[in-house]
Amino acid sequence: MARTSPAMWTAADVQSDTGWILRLSDDASAALLAAVRGAGDPDRPLLDWRREDFALGPCLPTLAAAFREVRDGRGMALVKNLPRAGVTAAEFRLMTWAIGLHFGVARPQNRASDYITAVQDAGTTYRSPTGRGYSSNAELDFHVDSADVVLLSCYNQAPVGGMSLCVSAATAYAIVQAERPDYAAALASDYTFSRNGEQADGEAAWYPSPICTVEDGRVFCKWNRNRLENAQKLDGVPRLSAVQRAAMEYFDAVLRRPQTMFSMHLEAGDLQLLCNHTMLHSRTGFEDHAAADRKRTLYRLWLAPPDWRRLPEGWAAFYGTAESGAVRGGIRGHQYDVERQQFDARQGAAMGMRTAA
Repeated sequence: MARTSPAMWTAADVQSDTGWILRLSDDASAALLAAVRGAGDPDRPLLDWRREDFALGPCLPTLAAAFREVRDGRGMALVKNLPRAGVTAAEFRLMTWAIGLHFGVARPQNRASDYITAVQDAGTTYRSPTGRGYSSNAELDFHVDSADVVLLSCYNQAPVGGMSLCVSAATAYAIVQAERPDYAAALASDYTFSRNGEQADGEAAWYPSPICTVEDGRVFCKWNRNRLENAQKLDGVPRLSAVQRAAMEYFDAVLRRPQTMFSMHLEAGDLQLLCNHTMLHSRTGFEDHAAADRKRTLYRLWLAPPDWRRLPEGWAAFYGTAESGAVRGGIRGHQYDVERQQFDARQGAAMGMRTAA
């Protein structure tokens, strides 16, 4: 299999070449914590904060290198040594938010239109028409999130399980093209994805998108099996053809091959960054701590960065626009109010970005 871009890698590649793993120096880590603690009350409403509230200077070169790796390199990066010892959950959450303010516009993530979410077992059911994996302890399907970039900062790790799994979409699609070109063609046709009841006013309950699209030699992948299956239960949704369903099954199996699937254990103080155009991710099921303050907790932030590439036109149905330099993506949900709209416009202007209509 010829490698056509840095985003096309195997598990062995990223195991042997760890240039995608970066580490904050102890001084930079201390400066990050000082910036967060010096900014004020960590329980202040998130949307009130501005980029200039957080002087992250010593941390920015390492974080910028991580974002470049996600955009132009392997599609993933891991930043280690975020301050964790003696840091409260509220401070760690705000730290994640502060990083986001320096690198893009946060996007809402659910029906409640939350801009940052705690990835924590809340006892929800993943396999349901409105299920979301981040609030369960279930093993997840491979998927992409609904924004250009996802940041996952680890506050507490699980005692058992909870491994992070990553796959290069370019590698997986190349395997399908080589082994089953008929399935590769099917994956490039329109499928239907459910919004899982999270649609905002004026949005349809579902939307069409190819699973794999090749544009300018780059593979873009839209994959979320749960939402594909849920869409088939909705009225008016085109039924999957036999070849489309077979292609889904084959693609899913390719994602889980040892050759393609890379696993890592996120530790407390780790920050994982993933490109949702080119990277698929998952998580193994986990057992949690009994004590509430020790439960597995990550903070998830979706970002639209200012310097990301143009998307395939077929992605505009969900992202709102395919244009680069635009505030795009996210799940506007049911609470996308004036306050949230004003945040998008203000932060977009601060980053030199256009706000999508």
